[in-house]
Amino acid sequence: MAKLYRLITAVLRLAVAGAAAAAAIIMVTSHETTSFFGIEMEAKYSYTPSFIFFVVAFAVGFAYSLLVILVRPGSTASRLVLLSDVVVGMLLAGAVAATGAIADVGKNGNEHAGWLPICPQVRAYCVHVEGALIAGFVSLLVHFLIIMYSLHAVAEPLCCSH
Repeated sequence: MAKLYRLITAVLRLAVAGAAAAAAIIMVTSHETTSFFGIEMEAKYSYTPSFIFFVVAFAVGFAYSLLVILVRPGSTASRLVLLSDVVVGMLLAGAVAATGAIADVGKNGNEHAGWLPICPQVRAYCVHVEGALIAGFVSLLVHFLIIMYSLHAVAEPLCCSH
């Protein structure tokens, strides 16, 4: 049973690492230059703090997922893995939420604040950001599955031993 648990979590962690790496890479490669009413406009991920946070958070999520695979069960470090999983999950959720909010403003603007949508002018940039958000959300969902599976593995011996 322990080997099966280890195999399942390793596969899930590799999936998280792959999706997190994809999210960060897609976001980093998002840039476009266009002309709008004769004014040159450039859109890059590095111009938006929440997009930078997204890249850093998913780079951390990628590295963490790979490092945790190396932790031996029963070691001192393994006791902190579930807690660390929750913290990293919160980091990824915050990054997806912040980026999603800014992406929504880019796509739809904000009529009350007088902000116009930019996606009609920089369509390729917005498609990249959307792709990064999708990959980030997949990574977040699989990370959530890891947390739920780990909680189940921890709670099962407690529930079944009366």
